Amino acid sequence: MMGPSQSLPELVAAARANAKTLEDRIMAAQTPDGQSEELRAATAALEAAAVDIFTLFEARMQHHFRRGPFSRKLTSLLSQSGETGLAERVHQYYLVINVLKHGKGASYRELLNAPASKFAVTTGQDTAAEDGVASVGLVDISFPGFFAGLTETILDASRFLEAQ
Repeated sequence: MMGPSQSLPELVAAARANAKTLEDRIMAAQTPDGQSEELRAATAALEAAAVDIFTLFEARMQHHFRRGPFSRKLTSLLSQSGETGLAERVHQYYLVINVLKHGKGASYRELLNAPASKFAVTTGQDTAAEDGVASVGLVDISFPGFFAGLTETILDASRFLEAQ
C-alpha cells in the first residue's frame, strides 16, 4: 500500500519489488510463438507501474518549480548544472512514460527518430488494451533493467533536486 506518508525512496522500493514480480511473470510467460494472454497482462501491468512511479515522482518533486512542464524544467536545470548524463536519462524516460500514457504523438516520434535511443520502439499499430492503456506495445519496457534504470534515474534526480 502506497500512502502519502511514505518517502519517495520507500515508494520506489515498493515499486521495484512489484516490478520484479512482473518482470518474472513476463520472463515465465514468454513463448516461442510470441504473445500469450499472461505475457500481455504482465507487460501492461509493468507499463502501468512505470507510469505510476514516474507520475508520483513528478508530483512529489513539482514543488521545486513554479509551474509548467516538470520534466522539461528538470532536464533544463540538470543540463545547466552540468548534469548532462542525468538530464539525458530523465528526458529519455520521460519520453517513454509519455508514450506509455498517451500513445503515438510527439514523444513517440522523438523516440522513434532518436539514433541513440536505448528503447525498442515499434512502428506497428496502437494495440490499445481494454482497460484504456493507450500504448501497449509501442515501447518495449519488458527487458531486464528497464525498471531499475527508471527508478535509479528518479532517485538520482530527486537527490539532485533536494540538494538545490
